[in-house]
Amino acid sequence: MTHNSWDRYYPRPQLRRDSFFPLNQGWTLNGRPIRVPWPPQAPLSGWKGEVGEVLRYATVFTLPRGFVPQGYRVLLHFGAVDQVAEVWVNGKSVARHEGGYLPFSTDITNALRPGENHLDVKAVDTLSHDYPYGKQHKRPHGMWYTSVSGIWQGVWLEAVPQRGAVSALRITPDLTGIDVEVEADGEEFSVSVPLGEGRFLTARGVEGPVRLNVPEPRLWTLDDPYLYTLVVTTPADRVESYFALRTMTTKEIGGHTRLCLNGEPVFLHGVLDQGYFEDGLFLPWNPEEYGKDVMRMKELGFNTLRKHVKVEPEAFYYACDRLGMLVMQDMVNSGGYDYVRDTVIPTFLSKKRSDLGRGGSESRKAFFERHCLDTVARLYNHPCIVGWTIFNEGWGQYDSDRIYRLLKGSDRSRFFISASGWFAQTQSDAQSEHIYFSSRVLEGAQPGKFLFLSECGGFSRRVEGHVDKGRKNYGYGERARSEGELTGRIQALYDDMVLPSIPNGLCGCIYTQLSDVEGETNGLYTYDRQVRKVSAGAMNDIARRVAEALAQAVENG
Repeated sequence: MTHNSWDRYYPRPQLRRDSFFPLNQGWTLNGRPIRVPWPPQAPLSGWKGEVGEVLRYATVFTLPRGFVPQGYRVLLHFGAVDQVAEVWVNGKSVARHEGGYLPFSTDITNALRPGENHLDVKAVDTLSHDYPYGKQHKRPHGMWYTSVSGIWQGVWLEAVPQRGAVSALRITPDLTGIDVEVEADGEEFSVSVPLGEGRFLTARGVEGPVRLNVPEPRLWTLDDPYLYTLVVTTPADRVESYFALRTMTTKEIGGHTRLCLNGEPVFLHGVLDQGYFEDGLFLPWNPEEYGKDVMRMKELGFNTLRKHVKVEPEAFYYACDRLGMLVMQDMVNSGGYDYVRDTVIPTFLSKKRSDLGRGGSESRKAFFERHCLDTVARLYNHPCIVGWTIFNEGWGQYDSDRIYRLLKGSDRSRFFISASGWFAQTQSDAQSEHIYFSSRVLEGAQPGKFLFLSECGGFSRRVEGHVDKGRKNYGYGERARSEGELTGRIQALYDDMVLPSIPNGLCGCIYTQLSDVEGETNGLYTYDRQVRKVSAGAMNDIARRVAEALAQAVENG
């Protein structure tokens, strides 16, 4: 295991410059050494002691010779700091940021001095539910996991031109080309796509999107996830990015709304992905682990990950982009949760409830909506992402129809599930069902919506030597005692519920889940990813039968 694995990984592959100086070394937390970028609760951080609500980080750095050309500025980037961060360079305040899941940056040029520079970060984490918090809990149990605090993604510097630096790209693809919007201080820019053999596509612009039509387009598919390179230049700057040609749309076939990838019907055969790791909690020891998780699921026949109430580093989405894995991205929940109100009643009694007049304080709601919009903006360019979930199982849910309209206006190229599981209101692209503890054939969705089984299964299998012995094990249904028994239960789930629902318009199924998490032992892999708990052959047979059922349903339609 190499501590510097994150230092060698460029943290922003969709807007890449040559300028990159990692700052993950030499940190202290409250006066004791800590390995960044892992949170102090994670074993990989090496930090010893109780994690309080106030975390004071410090490090020193010296810029390499020639790192800052004449007339350039220096930007300091944080991948994520949970929950409220204040930043000082050489004692000068340079940034304050709220929310623990999205990156932020600040210009520190005027705070720098020759030689050694001091960087201090104060992070305050009370696990306030006014901010998005996902599955974090101060007393982890069941489906709630260890909370993380402070810095949990990489810290780095880059030098950018004083004016004309490219600060953002927005790439909207279709099956013949892309529309590109560039933020660069209002400067003229050019976008270029190398096509090989010395050929390039090029367009210029200042404001508004420019169009590039790609000759002989090579589409991004699950089996051929082809990525084009995109180069953006201004008179002062040059960045590299990438894009893919793909669409996610719906089509009426045989009286049912079907999801289509590049115009062809597709079944989202997926798993729930919590994004937790045994040694690093919110972050694996090496960014390559994201690609390994993707391949573990592809080798079981899956084509979709539902990223559950967590936003990941760019490394995760880049792995899905280049390896051909579809992603349903959840927004990160804030607000309150009540076990009886939000879980017991909708699971066993009624799944209907108005969400008007809920949501708590106006400041909480305003932050949630801004965080959702920022999440869409940050991840918009990733071809792997085909849909968004706004609320999950009522957690913090309010005004979902209005928020659907708000977010749909920010991304019309993907579908939105307003309420995953239950408490659906009127406006949503999908009719979403969560079904545990039973199997039943699903009827068709409401007109204009596609039918989606966005959570099911969750069968538990404990593998000795690969479980957290300090916690009570948790899963759904009676525990399976072997690979064959767990695989058999999953096969029965698909035989009894999923496969017969496909002719009725079912467009996807998300099985719970990719791996065990802490005491939750309902993964297809153990928490340490060392043991696959199901038969690969049988799981691929399920995937084959799902594809056949979809093809037959489309033919009959």
